[in-house]
Amino acid sequence: MPDTAIAEAPAKGSAKAATGGNILQVRNLEAWYGESHILHGINFDVNAGEVVTLLGRNGAGKTTTLKSIMGIIGKRTGSVKFNNQEIIRTTSDKIARSGIAFCPEERGIFSSLDVRENLMLPPVVREGGLPLEQIFELFPNLKERLNSQGTKLSGGEQQMLAIARILRTGASFLMLDEPTEGLAPVIIQQIGHTIARLKKEGFTILLVEQNFRFASTVADRYYVVEHGKIIDGFSNAELAANMDKLHTYLGV
Repeated sequence: MPDTAIAEAPAKGSAKAATGGNILQVRNLEAWYGESHILHGINFDVNAGEVVTLLGRNGAGKTTTLKSIMGIIGKRTGSVKFNNQEIIRTTSDKIARSGIAFCPEERGIFSSLDVRENLMLPPVVREGGLPLEQIFELFPNLKERLNSQGTKLSGGEQQMLAIARILRTGASFLMLDEPTEGLAPVIIQQIGHTIARLKKEGFTILLVEQNFRFASTVADRYYVVEHGKIIDGFSNAELAANMDKLHTYLGV
């Protein structure tokens, strides 16, 4: 399926009526790291209230796509519209204030600070951030480890803290980069439950995930990224019919 065809006509079965209206439009997005041209015309949409997953092999351009949306990459061109506002030339701090939050693959918590300090450090940039009480309902482990330094947390607890931290900012559009990488199955299951609950509470989530089996439990729609382009897209209802292609795309 051509890249532009996916952008102009989202995969059959992914009707907007199931969620809200279009909240993110990405058109002809190109990005560079120095002289290296990474994205070659990315096109896709995200509707309000859904979970969309970017799939692809390592180095396909998935993380670069999230960083380009967030404005934390050196050079990008094309169009990124959030709530019908063009943000391609907007700085990352203003993008954050518009309601987008990014949880990076490396998690980025402050290891010398304890859990409470990590949670309280990020500024609340918009109204609607979750209070600590609600965050502890989502992540009870964090309440138990409130006074523990980042260095004392397990990988799963660090991931919970990284997600919890962006929930305080007031963002309604969350970009999660490989949230299950290196985690035990029981923690992966907990992250899945958290994503499902966040969706029920009105958050929109753009997810990059190598663990396809996990992604299939939370996503409404999928886009496949290869060599810096979207090469295919389909809804969760169409997943079974596309498994053979996915095996080819992902090498699983």
